[in-house]
Amino acid sequence: MTQNEFVIDGVDVTSLPKISLHDHLDGSLRPATIIELAEAEGIELPVLDAEGLGAWFAEQSNSGSLVEYLKTFDLTCAVMQTREGLTRVARESVIDLAQDGVIYGELRWAPEQHLTQGLTLDQVVEYVQEGIEQGIVDAAAQGQSIQIGQLITAMRHADRGLEIAELAVRHRDNGVVGYDIAGAELGFPASKHLDAFNYLAHEYFPVTIHAGEADGLASIESALFDGRALRLGHGVRLAEDITVESTDENSTIVSLGDLSQWVKDRGITLELSPSSNLQTGAIAAWGDDILDHPFDLLYQLGMTVTVNTDNRLQSGTSLSRELWLVADAFAYGLADLETFQQNAAASAFLPLEDREALADAISEGFLQAVQNSR
Repeated sequence: MTQNEFVIDGVDVTSLPKISLHDHLDGSLRPATIIELAEAEGIELPVLDAEGLGAWFAEQSNSGSLVEYLKTFDLTCAVMQTREGLTRVARESVIDLAQDGVIYGELRWAPEQHLTQGLTLDQVVEYVQEGIEQGIVDAAAQGQSIQIGQLITAMRHADRGLEIAELAVRHRDNGVVGYDIAGAELGFPASKHLDAFNYLAHEYFPVTIHAGEADGLASIESALFDGRALRLGHGVRLAEDITVESTDENSTIVSLGDLSQWVKDRGITLELSPSSNLQTGAIAAWGDDILDHPFDLLYQLGMTVTVNTDNRLQSGTSLSRELWLVADAFAYGLADLETFQQNAAASAFLPLEDREALADAISEGFLQAVQNSR
């Protein structure tokens, strides 16, 4: 499927202004770039042509297991250990987002995974920011306006949470907008990094946490109450706390547990990633098709849902494609897609005035797209 086939209500989704909240930098590489950087660094690849390498990533990522899915990052991180690799990947990621109509994005990545060739934590953050700024300038030259913030991520199975939190705060005036923990979720709750989250709370620094993807409700609880998360990375397994009492052709009656009621009432954002959630088995309890994803249940219940890519390379996707997929599956129109973007605008780790400006840009862009389609 090509970009111009992502049509909803007569409008190409690619042309709509969009916000991307959950997008991993090391999951956004172009296959051709991996090949070039790997050749320069003497890194062996399983496939030596761009199309074939893209297919290899897709095949490896469709295991139904988050642990197996994460193994593909050994290769992408391997080519991101130098200033050249980091700046190039960041620059191209921003350009690709802008070409997909993204006007604001948050790129998350783990600096501790990019130190094998002697760079320091501060250097890798600076080099990624350098690439981001280059990408913004290049996108502007193509007539595309985009803002990007870094989300600094700590690996939850490691013991560097506080160190990485201090790194994030140290660079809060140099492009870093928030903090995350990621990696193998099961067995590594947010509570293991309590010192980091206490520090971040005292620094008034926003947090999003991967939770409710490879582990269930206890992981989400820890993210909220130990991590003080403002957003949940995925959070799809929150649906385990929702019981369908009865259903017929006209209505469905459900009851919410205390946790899901709390998330709904507090407006805590769910960073849902439909394709990735299928690939990692995050929605296995409900099925193995996009139609089985509890996205619509969460949306209809009034949860603050957003649509995200997670990893564009591994899922062979874009934000426009993910929006089209949920729209096609659940018969959404442009008004629904705009709601998801407004949710994302309100949830961005930006000052209120900047979030209001994003909201206005979303409204104006959707209105213009509708008028142009008539």
